[in-house]
Amino acid sequence: MAQLRTEALHEHAEGLDMQPPAAVLGFLADAQVEAARSVQGAISQIAAAAAIAAECLGSGGRIAYAAAGSSGLMALADGLELPGTYGITRDRIVILLAGGAAAFHDLPGGPEDDAVQAAKEVADAGLKSGDCLIAVSASGTTPYAVGALEEAARRGVRTIAIANNPGTPLLEKAEAPILLATPPELIAGSTRMGAGTAQKIALNMLSTLAAIHLGHVHDGYMVNLLADNLKLKGRAARIVAAVAGCSEADARTALEKTGGAVKPAILVAAGAADRAAAEKLLAGTGGRVRPALATFEGSREQRSRSANNRT
Repeated sequence: MAQLRTEALHEHAEGLDMQPPAAVLGFLADAQVEAARSVQGAISQIAAAAAIAAECLGSGGRIAYAAAGSSGLMALADGLELPGTYGITRDRIVILLAGGAAAFHDLPGGPEDDAVQAAKEVADAGLKSGDCLIAVSASGTTPYAVGALEEAARRGVRTIAIANNPGTPLLEKAEAPILLATPPELIAGSTRMGAGTAQKIALNMLSTLAAIHLGHVHDGYMVNLLADNLKLKGRAARIVAAVAGCSEADARTALEKTGGAVKPAILVAAGAADRAAAEKLLAGTGGRVRPALATFEGSREQRSRSANNRT
């Protein structure tokens, strides 16, 4: 195989260790910007992957991540934040990290070469048709990521792959490949830098768009968040107040009536009799707040629709 782009030497690498600190940091910052810019070239691929993830989650399936090393850390961060941000319950999220729990302390390199262990972990997680798996590898050749994806596909799991090199096994074997064509790293092969930055952006974009498809975002508000600390409880009240067009005091009262659930609280604040009535409305709209809110005469959504009809 030809040299991978992620292993090539960057144009500013020669003599890097002799440059003044400010120059080195300038090169590093520019490299991060270049890496982030590369994600623009994968917009359509990310959109296709997000549709698959949303379809699986929306039909009761799970979303799984499989990766090693710094790619694993990017996947881990994305997966762990889904419950708090979008209310996707933790039992719907599977994270397979080469080396398991020990990787949180050491990130040993050996486990990333174990495709057999990856396949075993996919099987042990019980991944099956209706679930989807996102495999991430900067090189696109990491045996752990490739092995996990192959076993997932064999079990009827929908497969998404993210890699930073074209024409690699991970991308070729995935149903929905995402190529992040980042430039060579300023420190050759140090993919925790540019490649990792692009992976984090792509993963965040993918999961955010999936959440939008699922109705968990309304006008830029995370209306399905899990408010389990003071900061998020305050945010939940502000979201209910903004979307329902009520005071924060009324929003907090509505949240008390719904056990802290934001979507039904918005509807209670807008006029629903109680949580049960709100949840019945949401069940009829696929969990989407906008059409449910529009059923209340005088709601902000109803007023907005009426104004649009007059123009």
